[in-house]
Amino acid sequence: MKKVTLLLVFFISIFFTSCEEVVDVDLDTAPPKLVIEAAINWQKGTTGKQQTIKLTTTTGYFENVIPTVSGATIYIKNSHNERFNFIEVPKTGRYVCTNFKPVIDEQYTLTIISAGNTYTANETLKSVAPITRIEQNNEGGFTGKDIEIKAFYNDPGDVENFYLYKHVYSNKIKSTYYVDDDEFFNGNEFFSLSDDDELKVGDEIEITHFGISKQYYNYMNILVSIAGSNVGGPFQSPPATVKGNIINTTDKNNYPLGYFSLCETDLKKYTIK
Repeated sequence: MKKVTLLLVFFISIFFTSCEEVVDVDLDTAPPKLVIEAAINWQKGTTGKQQTIKLTTTTGYFENVIPTVSGATIYIKNSHNERFNFIEVPKTGRYVCTNFKPVIDEQYTLTIISAGNTYTANETLKSVAPITRIEQNNEGGFTGKDIEIKAFYNDPGDVENFYLYKHVYSNKIKSTYYVDDDEFFNGNEFFSLSDDDELKVGDEIEITHFGISKQYYNYMNILVSIAGSNVGGPFQSPPATVKGNIINTTDKNNYPLGYFSLCETDLKKYTIK
């Protein structure tokens, strides 16, 4: 009986020892790419003077720290050749402008000079229809038991419009984004819809509507589709490369990641009742 017990203990110890074996996974390492977060957002009711652009690089899959890029020269010019300089907060990769002039339908050109490369992009600042009201439906979702929140606005009927919706929930760490165009509701009242099926009384939701260009709509539509809805944001690295509108004029093959966008935004906060 002792021999059987000892043999059993021996084989169990071998089994658990084998389970603890470390498996090394070899991953290909690509050269780091510049990542440009150049979202110029003008919140309704503000001057829009202070804007920020952030520079980082891609890094290894298992790395916990995202490298920032310092020492770049960054500026934006409008169609009147006015120049708005972005100055770095020392050693942060964050570049701040305090005198930007947002004008609806104005054309802007971004220039970034970093590590011997020059990057440029062109975009137009788009307006957004204001959020007029928020409605709560306690019988939403497939089950008819979920809480749904609709943020309504009146879409202008005289022009083609594109929208980006952002929802930040107090009961979740990650924000959600999705895009829309007015093909089927042009000139009519429409809404963005919450996508959190775990909302309960007391939870808070922050809803932001962005007016975006058709090009940015196409970019975000692809990005959100690839990344899925359960992501931390549209700038989190997706499982495939999505090229934005920023070009490396020094070396076109060494293109950056990110997008130069200019949007008017409207933000409303709501507490679930």
